[in-house]
Amino acid sequence: GSVFVVRNVANLVCSTDFNVMSALQYGVNVLNIPHIIVCGHYDCGGVRASMEDRDHLPPLENWLRNIRDVYRLHRVELNAIKDAEARHRRLVELNVIEQCINLFKTGVVQRHRIDTYADPVLPFSTPRIHPCVYDPKDGLLKELKIDFKSYLNEFRDIYDLYHLTDDVKEQLRTQKIKPDDVLVRPAGTSS
Repeated sequence: GSVFVVRNVANLVCSTDFNVMSALQYGVNVLNIPHIIVCGHYDCGGVRASMEDRDHLPPLENWLRNIRDVYRLHRVELNAIKDAEARHRRLVELNVIEQCINLFKTGVVQRHRIDTYADPVLPFSTPRIHPCVYDPKDGLLKELKIDFKSYLNEFRDIYDLYHLTDDVKEQLRTQKIKPDDVLVRPAGTSS
């Protein structure tokens, strides 16, 4: 198989990063990638820098603010961790999870998952998104066990670009309608 790789500081998936968004669109729409792996690593310099109380100056400071936002979202959990290294490691994991959620928020991923939902040949909607963290101390790659359905259900009303009711899902499964019949009506618009 092949691997299509996109890298940046702290493996961020920002909607304003045209490199990541272009690579995502190309990978999903042209290469039809079935899996996306967001892989962080412990001892990440970007995550470590975001935890410092200092201005790293633009543009790096602007970039690190995205990780500080992850910290803000999980402040209670992170502040409860007294050991600084354990807190850093957990922030690395939470950052990977939030970047995976950012992928689920994109129109290109949502559209492709709906397109492939109805494909009887595929065992699952694609692309599948996998959160992983590499530990340079022991060389092991750990897949984070996350229930993305609970995360996505919590924010569905905000981020879903395409609304699929149970009726529509059943019609897609039984091939009574095509994905394009659903995709022309983004969520929040009337039929």
